[in-house]
Amino acid sequence: MGCPCEIRLAGSKDPTTEGEHCLGEIRRFEAKYSRYSEDSLVSEINRNAGLSPTPIDDETDSILDYADVCFQLSDGRFDITSGVLRRLWQPDMSALPAPDDIAEVTRLIGWQKVRRKPGEILLPEAGMQIDLGGVVKEYVADAVVQLALKLGVTSGIVNLGGDIAVIGPQPSGEAWDVGVADPDDSTRAIATIKMKQGAITTSGGYERFIEIGDRKYSHLLDPTTGWPADNLLGVSVIADQAVVAGSLSTIALLMPEDEALSFLADSGAPYLAIDTAHHIYRSEVTL
Repeated sequence: MGCPCEIRLAGSKDPTTEGEHCLGEIRRFEAKYSRYSEDSLVSEINRNAGLSPTPIDDETDSILDYADVCFQLSDGRFDITSGVLRRLWQPDMSALPAPDDIAEVTRLIGWQKVRRKPGEILLPEAGMQIDLGGVVKEYVADAVVQLALKLGVTSGIVNLGGDIAVIGPQPSGEAWDVGVADPDDSTRAIATIKMKQGAITTSGGYERFIEIGDRKYSHLLDPTTGWPADNLLGVSVIADQAVVAGSLSTIALLMPEDEALSFLADSGAPYLAIDTAHHIYRSEVTL
């Protein structure tokens, strides 16, 4: 998944077997949707860009449907075709991309250009790509929770790179303590959330970033500008499903601060947001 992952099963009759089943589900999604694997479905779709449609199954159709919802909800800021920007923004880069290069790559971005029919997808221009990293990780967390419940697990958490979905409370009935990292020191928590169910996700550029000179640039790239997002520092959201929490936190991070805070408030989901001056904003519903 390109990040540290942890599954903790506490209410389990056979944790080794059940844990392996859950890990198998994570590996299945990674093999199918990772843009880093040449054998993945995503890589096949990208290779066929400008050439021919790629057949897809119902699961993939559902994920793409949700990506479309996020695109509409974010006014085009959450765009799974924006992964092409990573051609320009690399972790080891030492200079900013040239404006002409950014303009050339952003020309290939546009979810509205993608042609879909039930059971197939076509990226119409050679060089276009999709990257499902902003959706699939949270989708997998939800899938693992459902699998664990089917296996009879009653207590545990799934942590995929800080996106956390709760299987059930601790065996004692107590809630799990989930920390929201301090942007200045990721070993400390600025808030601790007690959770017995649901999911909490955090989006921010303070742990994953590109450093050029004395400035840090977020890994989260804005498809409307071609530049890293430079708005709120971090956003955490609680929802019944990790995929919903993750999309809300990511979309908010791509918006200007005032717009993001209004968007989060209108969502009705409990949230915590941190601006670049390290002011903390919380929902009326405590997070």
